[in-house]
Amino acid sequence: MPSQSDVTESSPQTTPESAVIDVAVSQPPPSSSFDDLFSTASLASVSSSSLSDDNRKPSPSPDPSQSRPQIPITWPSDGVLTLDWVTNLMSTFDWSSRNLRPTELPTVLPVEVFDILVLTASKILHKEPNCVSIEPDRDGMVGSSVVVVGDVHGQLHDVLFLLKDGGLPSENKFFVFNGDYVDRGAWGLETFLLLLAWKVFLPQRVFLLRGNHESKYCTSVYGFEKEVLAKYGDKREGKHVYRKCLGCFEGLPLASIIAGRVYTAHGGIFRKIPATPSKRAKGKKNRKVILNPESVPLSLGSLEELSKARRSVLDPPWEGQNLIPGDVLWSDPSMKPGLSPNKERGIGLLWGPDCTEDFLKKFNLKLIIRSHEGPDAREKRPGLGGMDEGYTIDHVVESGKLITLFSAPDYPQFQATEERYKNKGAYIVLESPNFDAPVFHSFEAIMPRPKVNPYYDFENVIDSDEELDLMMMVEAS
Repeated sequence: MPSQSDVTESSPQTTPESAVIDVAVSQPPPSSSFDDLFSTASLASVSSSSLSDDNRKPSPSPDPSQSRPQIPITWPSDGVLTLDWVTNLMSTFDWSSRNLRPTELPTVLPVEVFDILVLTASKILHKEPNCVSIEPDRDGMVGSSVVVVGDVHGQLHDVLFLLKDGGLPSENKFFVFNGDYVDRGAWGLETFLLLLAWKVFLPQRVFLLRGNHESKYCTSVYGFEKEVLAKYGDKREGKHVYRKCLGCFEGLPLASIIAGRVYTAHGGIFRKIPATPSKRAKGKKNRKVILNPESVPLSLGSLEELSKARRSVLDPPWEGQNLIPGDVLWSDPSMKPGLSPNKERGIGLLWGPDCTEDFLKKFNLKLIIRSHEGPDAREKRPGLGGMDEGYTIDHVVESGKLITLFSAPDYPQFQATEERYKNKGAYIVLESPNFDAPVFHSFEAIMPRPKVNPYYDFENVIDSDEELDLMMMVEAS
């Protein structure tokens, strides 16, 4: 097993003694198959006390072609998913990614099974509030843990490793996925469907939040749309699958609060919407109220406002209450005090340590865990730490901390530069009873990845979501 040590993580500002954290580094073996990881990794969580062997190396993986799974996947006759069904889906997706062409995915997961899975998951997701309240030790259950996961961007094999390394979801192990399941990586569809299966199987233990890439605009630029059409065909079936995925994206909640202490969201915090309405044209009933965000001073919003936001708006224009989802999905921290428009991205906010303190204090929280920034984005952000280890502690303030978590190692999968970032991914474990002392688990990418062509023009598409083409976003919506 990997070695573990306590280290002091240096934030961009002076870090007090209270910022000492636990870090565990996991090193997956080259060419690991899912079945190999499954046989060597414990189904229980990897606790900090259990990490003692300095050289954890799962045994060499068998030739995946020798363990062909039962395909196609079929939906259970009683309509009830089981642990065996979900873990079989994991191993089948792993096998098919290594042994079949992308165009053969329908022979693995027929459209009919896709439809039932997405419809079942969508019904669950659409009923959840914008900000999900997660109480791990509720109902007399003591000793639970919560695993928080950042961006995964279609890196299926790293997600499979993460699930095994962290322990599969269970009655006392909760998972919160912080968005960006698709785009850039070559297996966004399989990754998203796998997480939907876990949601259907354990709806009160697995929580899927929305990222900025769960949108029509981003998926049309960064590869997910083309991936779906390549796998299910660019005619009726492929377009049907893509459209159903977009509909499911609309149901993903925006944020969560864990144990009343930890706020998680893909981008971060959000603004207060002014109460003063814009002028309405005479004789026009139910006309949209359009607020100019530049015309009023910015201040922090409330959880009540977050609960009322219309999250089904996948793309701009964001107006009135719909500015809040844009903030939650696209905002970034800064070392500069105050709250200001995020002009680099063209959407969302920038907020400083003073705003982190105000947000934590206002809602009696201890941590903000957000994602949204990989190594490519962070290299352009002066004053903030890089993403070499899969996480950074960006703000350390009187009331707590702000953490950025990124769970896609060796990201992005397709890079136009000769030198790769070679970043690690990470996930966070929050333990009972307080759930506000994060244990960071960094891990390396599963290598080599199965060879596959990219689904977007990675050489010419901007790397870090900056300088967005807002007109294109409006047209896409």
